[in-house]
Amino acid sequence: RGHGEQKYLGKINVPFTPCASFRTFKEMVTFPGGHVEIGESFTDAVIREVKEETGLNIKSPQLCGIKDWYENECRYVVLFYKTNKFSGNLQSSNEGKVWWEEIDNLTNLNLSLDMKDMIRVFNEDDLSEFFYYQKDGKWLHDLK
Repeated sequence: RGHGEQKYLGKINVPFTPCASFRTFKEMVTFPGGHVEIGESFTDAVIREVKEETGLNIKSPQLCGIKDWYENECRYVVLFYKTNKFSGNLQSSNEGKVWWEEIDNLTNLNLSLDMKDMIRVFNEDDLSEFFYYQKDGKWLHDLK
Protein backbone atom coordinates (compact mmCIF):
# COMPACT_ATOMS: atom_id res chain seq x y z
CA ARG A 1 0.00 0.00 0.00
CA GLY A 2 2.12 2.87 -1.21
CA HIS A 3 5.85 3.13 -1.62
CA GLY A 4 7.78 2.68 1.61
CA GLU A 5 4.61 2.44 3.68
CA GLN A 6 3.98 -0.79 5.51
CA LYS A 7 0.38 -1.30 6.49
CA TYR A 8 -1.69 -4.32 7.33
CA LEU A 9 -5.00 -5.31 5.90
CA GLY A 10 -7.23 -5.80 8.91
CA LYS A 11 -10.44 -7.76 9.13
CA ILE A 12 -12.99 -8.18 11.89
CA ASN A 13 -14.62 -11.59 11.98
CA VAL A 14 -18.29 -11.26 12.71
CA PRO A 15 -19.86 -13.70 15.19
CA PHE A 16 -21.66 -15.81 12.58
CA THR A 17 -18.54 -16.52 10.51
CA PRO A 18 -18.18 -20.34 10.64
CA CYS A 19 -14.43 -20.34 9.98
CA ALA A 20 -13.88 -18.15 13.04
CA SER A 21 -16.07 -20.05 15.47
CA PHE A 22 -13.26 -20.41 18.02
CA ARG A 23 -13.27 -16.64 18.56
CA THR A 24 -16.89 -15.64 18.04
CA PHE A 25 -17.54 -14.46 21.58
CA LYS A 26 -16.72 -10.90 20.44
CA GLU A 27 -15.48 -9.11 17.36
CA MET A 28 -11.73 -9.46 16.91
CA VAL A 29 -9.27 -8.21 14.31
CA THR A 30 -7.66 -10.93 12.18
CA PHE A 31 -6.18 -11.53 8.74
CA PRO A 32 -8.31 -12.47 5.75
CA GLY A 33 -8.24 -16.21 5.21
CA GLY A 34 -10.18 -19.39 4.77
CA HIS A 35 -10.10 -22.92 3.42
CA VAL A 36 -8.69 -24.66 0.37
CA GLU A 37 -11.21 -26.15 -2.06
CA ILE A 38 -10.73 -29.73 -3.28
CA GLY A 39 -8.36 -29.64 -6.25
CA GLU A 40 -7.29 -26.04 -5.52
CA SER A 41 -3.66 -25.03 -4.96
CA PHE A 42 -2.74 -23.15 -1.78
CA THR A 43 -1.75 -20.10 -3.82
CA ASP A 44 -5.03 -20.09 -5.73
CA ALA A 45 -6.92 -20.44 -2.43
CA VAL A 46 -5.13 -17.38 -0.99
CA ILE A 47 -5.93 -15.32 -4.09
CA ARG A 48 -9.59 -16.41 -4.02
CA GLU A 49 -10.09 -15.88 -0.27
CA VAL A 50 -8.55 -12.39 -0.34
CA LYS A 51 -10.78 -11.46 -3.29
CA GLU A 52 -13.92 -12.83 -1.57
CA GLU A 53 -13.22 -11.14 1.75
CA THR A 54 -11.65 -7.84 0.66
CA GLY A 55 -12.46 -7.20 -3.00
CA LEU A 56 -8.72 -6.98 -3.79
CA ASN A 57 -7.02 -8.89 -6.60
CA ILE A 58 -3.63 -10.01 -5.34
CA LYS A 59 -0.68 -11.36 -7.30
CA SER A 60 2.38 -13.41 -6.41
CA PRO A 61 1.53 -14.23 -2.76
CA GLN A 62 4.66 -15.51 -1.02
CA LEU A 63 4.62 -18.18 1.65
CA CYS A 64 6.18 -16.54 4.71
CA GLY A 65 5.41 -18.92 7.59
CA ILE A 66 3.11 -21.49 9.13
CA LYS A 67 0.97 -21.96 12.23
CA ASP A 68 0.49 -25.56 13.31
CA TRP A 69 -0.76 -27.73 16.15
CA TYR A 70 -1.88 -31.26 17.05
CA GLU A 71 -5.36 -31.88 18.38
CA ASN A 72 -7.37 -35.12 18.66
CA GLU A 73 -4.58 -37.02 16.88
CA CYS A 74 -4.77 -34.67 13.87
CA ARG A 75 -2.21 -32.15 12.69
CA TYR A 76 -3.54 -28.76 11.65
CA VAL A 77 -1.50 -26.41 9.48
CA VAL A 78 -2.29 -22.79 8.55
CA LEU A 79 -0.11 -21.21 5.86
CA PHE A 80 0.87 -17.53 6.11
CA TYR A 81 1.21 -15.62 2.83
CA LYS A 82 1.99 -12.00 2.09
CA THR A 83 2.20 -9.79 -0.99
CA ASN A 84 2.53 -6.15 -1.90
CA LYS A 85 1.08 -6.67 -5.39
CA PHE A 86 -2.62 -5.95 -5.57
CA SER A 87 -5.28 -4.01 -7.44
CA GLY A 88 -8.93 -3.17 -6.93
CA ASN A 89 -10.88 -1.36 -4.28
CA LEU A 90 -10.96 -2.50 -0.68
CA GLN A 91 -14.52 -3.49 0.29
CA SER A 92 -16.02 -5.27 3.28
CA SER A 93 -18.10 -8.41 2.81
CA ASN A 94 -20.39 -10.63 4.85
CA GLU A 95 -17.16 -12.16 6.19
CA GLY A 96 -16.40 -8.93 8.08
CA LYS A 97 -15.33 -5.29 7.89
CA VAL A 98 -11.94 -4.66 6.24
CA TRP A 99 -9.58 -1.67 6.30
CA TRP A 100 -5.91 -0.68 6.09
CA GLU A 101 -4.21 -0.26 9.45
CA GLU A 102 -0.98 1.47 10.45
CA ILE A 103 1.49 -0.97 12.00
CA ASP A 104 2.04 1.29 15.00
CA ASN A 105 -1.67 1.18 15.83
CA LEU A 106 -2.07 -2.61 15.84
CA THR A 107 -1.53 -2.93 19.59
CA ASN A 108 -4.48 -0.58 20.19
CA LEU A 109 -6.90 -2.94 18.44
CA ASN A 110 -8.85 -5.95 19.73
CA LEU A 111 -6.59 -8.50 18.04
CA SER A 112 -7.51 -12.16 17.67
CA LEU A 113 -5.79 -14.75 19.81
CA ASP A 114 -1.97 -14.53 19.58
CA MET A 115 -2.11 -12.20 16.57
CA LYS A 116 0.85 -10.11 17.79
CA ASP A 117 3.12 -13.16 17.63
CA MET A 118 1.69 -14.26 14.27
CA ILE A 119 2.61 -10.83 12.88
CA ARG A 120 6.17 -11.46 14.07
CA VAL A 121 6.29 -14.62 11.91
CA PHE A 122 5.17 -12.52 8.93
CA ASN A 123 7.84 -9.86 9.50
CA GLU A 124 10.90 -11.39 11.15
CA ASP A 125 13.23 -13.22 8.79
CA ASP A 126 14.51 -15.56 11.51
CA LEU A 127 10.98 -16.87 12.28
CA SER A 128 8.96 -19.26 10.12
CA GLU A 129 6.71 -21.23 12.49
CA PHE A 130 4.08 -20.47 15.10
CA PHE A 131 3.65 -23.80 16.94
CA TYR A 132 0.84 -24.45 19.44
CA TYR A 133 1.25 -27.28 21.94
CA GLN A 134 -0.36 -28.48 25.15
CA LYS A 135 1.40 -28.68 28.47
CA ASP A 136 -0.33 -29.53 31.75
CA GLY A 137 -3.71 -29.08 30.05
CA LYS A 138 -2.94 -25.55 28.81
CA TRP A 139 -2.34 -24.39 25.24
CA LEU A 140 1.03 -22.64 24.80
CA HIS A 141 2.98 -21.60 21.74
CA ASP A 142 6.56 -21.26 20.53
CA LEU A 143 7.94 -19.18 17.72
CA LYS A 144 10.58 -20.99 15.68
